[in-house]
Amino acid sequence: MMYSPLAQFDVICILPIFWGNYEISLTNLSLTVIITLILGVFILYIFFNEQLIPRNWQIILESIFLFVFRVIKQQTGNEGLIYFPLIFSLFTFILFLNLLSLLPYGFAVTSHLIWTLYFSLSLCLGNFLLGLFKYQIKFLRLFVPEVPLFLYPIMIILELLSYIIRSFSLAIRLSANIIAGHTLVHILASSIAMLCNVRSLIVIFPFLLLIAILILELGIAFLQAYIFIILFCLYLNDSLHIATH
Repeated sequence: MMYSPLAQFDVICILPIFWGNYEISLTNLSLTVIITLILGVFILYIFFNEQLIPRNWQIILESIFLFVFRVIKQQTGNEGLIYFPLIFSLFTFILFLNLLSLLPYGFAVTSHLIWTLYFSLSLCLGNFLLGLFKYQIKFLRLFVPEVPLFLYPIMIILELLSYIIRSFSLAIRLSANIIAGHTLVHILASSIAMLCNVRSLIVIFPFLLLIAILILELGIAFLQAYIFIILFCLYLNDSLHIATH
């Protein structure tokens, strides 16, 4: 039987649970999120029990810690370091969701646009409110470019639209890349499964290609989490350091 490559993104009920008139069933999506949160607690446990001479998992986590720290300082300066816990949590959460989706029977939570939109809209709205709280009415200068007076109405509308589109581009970029990568892996794996019945050495070539794609997907899992936080830091910098065009 042939299955659609997009079937892997379907939300499936694992354990139906009802509480009165409300359904709180356990799905493959919620299970993946729960596992990710458990991994987050494990990270906190390692940090609270860190040793002077790091080893094993502590080395990896400290490397991620320093990586995110440098990204924040480079994009926002020292003033943005106060938001390090938020950005570090966001990076590790997205990274673990991406990595778990590559495991057998894993589910790609970040492939669902509603999830990525939830993060991006919340973060971009928070950035806007932060800038408005810090600079009051002066923050609106961000939407007033230095152009001739008769172009003000058009340019202000365009600047507002470009600011709003940030949220959607941030979400769509992450979701689209995860969908494309997982779909490609599914198609290659299905092709290899059919070629295995041929009993020919020709199976070796697509199998090696599949291994290469999986390695590439590991890189994409990290890269998409990195792109998400670096774009967020760029948007955060606009709220911390007001500038006009």
